This record gives sequence, structure tokens and C-alpha cells, in this order.
Amino acid sequence: MRTICFMQPSIGIVIPTFQAAKHLPLCLGPLLQSRLKPRILIIDSSSTDETISIAQAMGVETLTIPQTEFNHGLTREKGRQFLNTTITVMMTQDAYPTSASMLEKLISPLLLGKACVSYARQIPHQGAGFFASFPRQFNYPSEGHIRSIKDVKTYGVYTFFCSNSCAAYLNAALDEIGGFSPVLFGEDTVAVAQLLQRNHRIAYVAEAEVHHSHDYTLKQEFCRHFDIGYARTSYQHLLEKGGKDAKRGFHYLKALLKTLKQKQPHFIPYALLQTAIKLLGYRCGQASLYAPLWLKKSLSSQKYYWKE
Repeated sequence: MRTICFMQPSIGIVIPTFQAAKHLPLCLGPLLQSRLKPRILIIDSSSTDETISIAQAMGVETLTIPQTEFNHGLTREKGRQFLNTTITVMMTQDAYPTSASMLEKLISPLLLGKACVSYARQIPHQGAGFFASFPRQFNYPSEGHIRSIKDVKTYGVYTFFCSNSCAAYLNAALDEIGGFSPVLFGEDTVAVAQLLQRNHRIAYVAEAEVHHSHDYTLKQEFCRHFDIGYARTSYQHLLEKGGKDAKRGFHYLKALLKTLKQKQPHFIPYALLQTAIKLLGYRCGQASLYAPLWLKKSLSSQKYYWKE
């Protein structure tokens, strides 16, 4: 990895939004307090609440797109090209930085030339339930690290893990791969896989923290994992070096059941049901590359992705 020095790097933050009025003060507040003074762009999918007026009152830039045009990859790519900054940070509306210094910590590996992409540690929102909290504990450990394509034997499919709920990218590196792809789901993972295979590196910055978690219903888990299975199968040629997802899934289930056995054994039946639902959704997604459009649309959480 080349050492990269920036005298005065420009920092941009892209946040896709929809009905985000209640989130913006908690999401934007610490970012606006950062001494880096980033440009912040809200790309809103035609919200009917006060998202735009609140964002403008807080002094951030806004773009509005039709709800039907939202795409995880293309919408973020639109924002990246609009800002055209040295470093682009991708966030979601419900990711709340824990401090004004989060942004500085997040981009530090990029400025030092240690990586071309970095992502923050996600900790559960206050009041989050066990099944919203545990995935954060499993995927976001307390110590940071740097990964490269050489680490696939150690990390497996996790080598390519990243989350655009809070991640920073060197714009020049994204230019090398043509930006974010128009994917159903997992534009971050696809980009990281492409970058690592070009001998770039990714940094997990544990000291950069955001509150971010979801309490999904079983139906939402099914639809979400349908999307994951479909997307990962679509881009299997990029991810195959990391090995099978099932290995990571087994480690997750083993850790989940161990924790429940020690702390909340009465949740074990629900954990097994939830795991079965996730696996079913994932397998359906894997098997649906050539399924009828109406079926894919009915099983997916991203209804507007599927067009004639």
C-alpha cells in the first residue's frame, strides 16, 4: 500500500435518507461539530416528513430523488460524484456518532496510507434488544485491525466485510473500480472485494464508534437475507476467495447459543427459529437469480430495485 499524504484533504459525507426527521439531529449533530468541517450531502428519497427542512436548517446540502430511483449502490455513487472530495464517508440516517471526534478517528488510516477504506465500530442503540445487540458484538470487536487479500485464510469471507452505515473511502481508490456497483444489497462488500483484489487494504477502526442497530421482525429477517443471498450469488466471482458464508454463519450461531446459554437460555428456541428463517431467506435468494420478477420482488426487502 502506498503512503499517501494530504496537506488539506477534503472530506465529504453522503447520507441517503427517507423519513429521517427524527434521526437527523442525532446523526448530523456530532458530524457538524467535527473540526474537519466536512461537506455533508443528504440524498433524500422524496420524504413526506420534515427531513429536507431539518437538513437545510442544520446547514447541510440536499438532493431529492424519486423513491423509486433509490439503489444502494447507484444512490451512493451519485453522492460521491456530486461531492468529489478526497475522502468520501458513507453513512446511514440511523447511525449516530458517539462523539465529534469519530470522523477524525475513522479517516486516520486513510490519511496515514494504511488503508484505502475504513469502517467504524457499531454499538447498539440505547434500549436495543438482545437480537439487535448481539450481531454488533459479534461483527464489531473492541480491537481494530487491518485486512488485505492475504488475510483470507485467517478471516475467510469476513475479509471483505464492511458497512456503509459508517465507512470512509479514498475517492481515487473508488475511481479505480468505477465506483459503487448498482447492486441489490451489499455495495460496500462488493467494493471492498474489488479493492482488496487490487492489493488495497481495509481498516476496522474500533475507536471510531456509532450507535447503530435494528430490531428486525422474522419477516424482515427473511427478506433481508433473501437480498443478501441474491446479491452475494450475483457477485460470487468477487467473493469466492473468502470461502463459504456457511463457515462464518456457523461461528455466529455457535457464539450466539453459547451467550444465550450463559445469560438468557429462554431465548434459545427463538434464536433457532430466527436462524432457520435467515437461512431460508438466504437460500431462496441464492436460488432466485433466474426466478420470475414477481417472485423476486415479493421476497425482497428492496421492492423498488426490481423493474421490468
